[in-house]
Amino acid sequence: MQNKVLEESKLRIVFMGTPEFAVPSLKILIENDYNIVGVITSTDKMGGRGGKKLLQSAVKKYALSQELTILQPKNLKSKKFLTELSALKADLQIIIAFRMLPVVVWDMPRLGTYNLHGSLLPSYRGAAPINWAVINGEKETGVTSFKLKHEIDTGDILVSRKIDIDEEDTAGTLHDKMMIVAADAILASVKMIESEEVPLIIQDESKVSKAPKIFHQDCCLDFDRSVKTVYDLIRGLSPYPTSWMIFREKKLKVFWANYVIEKHTEKVSTVLTDERSFLHVYCRDGYLSLKEVQWEGRKKMNISQFLNGLN
Repeated sequence: MQNKVLEESKLRIVFMGTPEFAVPSLKILIENDYNIVGVITSTDKMGGRGGKKLLQSAVKKYALSQELTILQPKNLKSKKFLTELSALKADLQIIIAFRMLPVVVWDMPRLGTYNLHGSLLPSYRGAAPINWAVINGEKETGVTSFKLKHEIDTGDILVSRKIDIDEEDTAGTLHDKMMIVAADAILASVKMIESEEVPLIIQDESKVSKAPKIFHQDCCLDFDRSVKTVYDLIRGLSPYPTSWMIFREKKLKVFWANYVIEKHTEKVSTVLTDERSFLHVYCRDGYLSLKEVQWEGRKKMNISQFLNGLN
């Protein structure tokens, strides 16, 4: 339960978020004695084996452990939810990986609503900034807190934190790095807002790039490209939504591969394997050595397990 010091805090904060990515940011605010008067998260959903288990969001699970007030609206414009939200009397709202908010919600608190985005804005505005930074072979990305306004991801910037992208980072490993840095950025942002030192920076529209939603067909591997480009696509889609290829007339998901740049005379998309330890797929200027794959509907396997299963 939140302690007396927290209860007496003047700054009342509503936190909005759903996935694991948002949990460290909520946690760091709690650990620094901020008064979280409410947590808004997604509704529970059926899932698990056979879709028969009711699943709570990662944010809800943590909020329950801290005995926080939780709201799970289906409709963010409903009179019931707006009345409940208004009753929390928040001075500030913090959003990380939640839904698009109507104006009536984000304009409610007196100090405004701030969002945390997984890129160095104005780069990679959109739904999948982590994926696209890796897919495009970037060496650096980051997180940005900004004050919400009408147009998505266009608000004035409060705090930015840079993060290096290693050659072997996947979207998954970068996600895990980011959520820790994001928590630091959120804490710094709230401290600045609390002290009324809010040096907002207008985004430079000339530097905008996009990170649109990724669809299933976008994940299909096209080997008629440079091998490094295909390698970056694989890691940028791993572990989700996952790249795939057609192998022996079936869909094969590819989670990880190494690549070799070399001149060759093989036709693009040629597959070479000893059927025991390696499976190489040729691109324009080299080949990919697949390391971790999965038949659709089966378990993920390393390449040796996969090839042994073919015999």
